[in-house]
Amino acid sequence: MLKKLIVATTAVAAVSFAPAAHAQQFINILTGGTSGVYYPMGVAIGKIYGEKIPGVKTQVQATKASVENLNLIEQGRGELAFTLGDSLKAAVEGDAEAGFKTKLTKLRTIGAIYPNYIQIVATAESGIKTLADLKGKTLSVGAPKSGTELNSRAILAAAGMSYKDLGKVEYLPFAESVDLMKNRQLDATLQSAGLGVASLKDLSSSTQINVVAVPKATVDKIGPPFVSVVIPANTYTGQKEDVQTAAVVNYLVTSSAVSDDLAYKMTKLVYESLPELEKAHAAGKGIKLENAAAGSPAPLHPGAIKFYKEKGLIK
Repeated sequence: MLKKLIVATTAVAAVSFAPAAHAQQFINILTGGTSGVYYPMGVAIGKIYGEKIPGVKTQVQATKASVENLNLIEQGRGELAFTLGDSLKAAVEGDAEAGFKTKLTKLRTIGAIYPNYIQIVATAESGIKTLADLKGKTLSVGAPKSGTELNSRAILAAAGMSYKDLGKVEYLPFAESVDLMKNRQLDATLQSAGLGVASLKDLSSSTQINVVAVPKATVDKIGPPFVSVVIPANTYTGQKEDVQTAAVVNYLVTSSAVSDDLAYKMTKLVYESLPELEKAHAAGKGIKLENAAAGSPAPLHPGAIKFYKEKGLIK
């Protein structure tokens, strides 16, 4: 008789690292869609933890990113999560409109990582060259209540628009948005990610695109945690000039339920393994130890504080 093994999972995709036969600790790393930056970065961190923390079993879970990740951490369903800074601020404040029914009190920051660039890309065929040109057009704004979708609302509002001004709004992850653009079923996509995100590289290699600027004046209307930055020329195929846009810092977040010792090891291994993270994705170049302990809307975990004190970042 063959026994049937039924495995139930809510993850879109997962990668496990289990070097120890009798793992005493479990680290579930909450990322984002597999075509974004969070996922490959999370896989790299999972590999590092699995190899360098004795007795640990790690898993990397693909999710809808920031908002879902923070709610899962609060529920005790993850030990490390990637999130955008504005989503983290909304979680701490209990912003129901952003997807947080109450204030999330268990969130503790491991550290700041790379900035997410708000990248608005349209097909050249659509004729979209400015934010105003988005009126009446179809735009994918990211998965519902995701960090990207919250960014979309903020950018449009600062530009004097809302979803009502668009021809149609699609709430799709990065890869699905690009597929529709390739098939001429979508005019533009807004993707909040590190520079060189795989989905937009894929799109620009097969379709003529326009990278739409978010002027500094528009970014200034939103204010912190948004800052004005530049997408360098040639980041994507056919992008011949620098393009101004907005950026939001990403954070790695854990739970107050995670022990100080484990949080210390998790923090230390991230910031002492930056070359490995750069290999996982070019966005890793934006992670700087000197910025790690600053600016988080949520309290630093005591384990992280211990590491930053050792490095002289906190007195």
